[in-house]
Amino acid sequence: MIAFHYPPYQGGSGVYRTLKFSRYLPEHGWQPIVMSANPRAYLNVGKEQSEKIPEDVIVEHAFALDTARHLSVRGRYWRLMALPDQWVSWWTGALWSGLRLIRKYKPEVLWSTYPIATAHLIGFTLHRLTGIPWIADFRDSMTEDNYPRDIWSRRTYRWIERGVVRYSLRLVFTTKSTRRMYLERYPTLAPDRALLVPNGYDEDDFKNIVLSGTSLDLEARPIRLLHAGVIYTDDRDPSAFFTALSRLKSEGKINSTLVNIDLMASGSERYYAEMIKQLGVDDIVRLLPALSHQKALQECADADALLLFQAASCNHQIPAKVYEYLRLRKPILALTPHEGDTAALLDEVGGATVVDLADVAALVSAIPEFINRVRSGRHPLCSSEAVRRYARSRQACDLARTLNELTYNSRST
Repeated sequence: MIAFHYPPYQGGSGVYRTLKFSRYLPEHGWQPIVMSANPRAYLNVGKEQSEKIPEDVIVEHAFALDTARHLSVRGRYWRLMALPDQWVSWWTGALWSGLRLIRKYKPEVLWSTYPIATAHLIGFTLHRLTGIPWIADFRDSMTEDNYPRDIWSRRTYRWIERGVVRYSLRLVFTTKSTRRMYLERYPTLAPDRALLVPNGYDEDDFKNIVLSGTSLDLEARPIRLLHAGVIYTDDRDPSAFFTALSRLKSEGKINSTLVNIDLMASGSERYYAEMIKQLGVDDIVRLLPALSHQKALQECADADALLLFQAASCNHQIPAKVYEYLRLRKPILALTPHEGDTAALLDEVGGATVVDLADVAALVSAIPEFINRVRSGRHPLCSSEAVRRYARSRQACDLARTLNELTYNSRST
């Protein structure tokens, strides 16, 4: 398993996909060998998730540098030193480590996960050198019409992407729209090679979480809405939401005794602090620091309702936090277009009020109604049975089924 995002990496939800696969695949007869990057390549490291790596999982941290931090002179470096990305040095280290691991353990399948683009470059090269069947996992789409923004990065990404489509035996996607995007982009890609294995939640992460039930004192205190995680200034731009709150406050429809909104680990605290102050809603909206994953889950469990931001530019994506939100079975105010995959998922399982993130008028109308429904206990909750389909253990079962199919076919030929 070739994955840049693996403990001790810390700084995003991407680490959990490979970590949870390595946790649950052995239950289905597959023993993972993980090849990740040397921790010095990570901007942030932590011990919390390292403790969750199963003892029997072999983990190799191959040589890797961050071009921007390790190879720049006064912050400047040749562009070629960061193609396809600033961790391209991992490619050389991973080839050496990967070939050594292959000689020693003789794996039956290679699996690489994007992002980072270099991971697929490593998978591509090792597959071409060894002939071992290769699965390419896409947590996000690798290229789009305007992504990457830099033309040289986009050309390099597209070159790698074409190699993935040509040589990998299976491509795995996390959402239906991304899968459809690739099938349309590459007409030669057979549908049975493009698989859907969504993200999910791990039941083990919730075993020590205390779930609060319906509060009986909501009439005597403000309800608490919580958003956990980064709020990107473009793809999760909350400015329309803040504007709607300001308008509702000026009209006397909401105040800090009615609702408190906590944004935890937004990643742009100074920027948003100035915005909410200018709009006069700094008594309603609070910006909270980041917590460990376990403590963040408990904060979500303690909230009365959960908040989600996603712009139309990400309609083909589903934030990983959505699945943990669903597991908690709290009312969700999802600020995202109705046309996106996130809205489709929430429609499937229930429990959410969906409003377009950019539509101020719709937000002004929906927010008071959402607050009233939560306060009165009338807001529906998601279906437990539907949510269980997104347990990480089930996703590992789906991946194991694909692994079994590939190895059966390769042995037969």
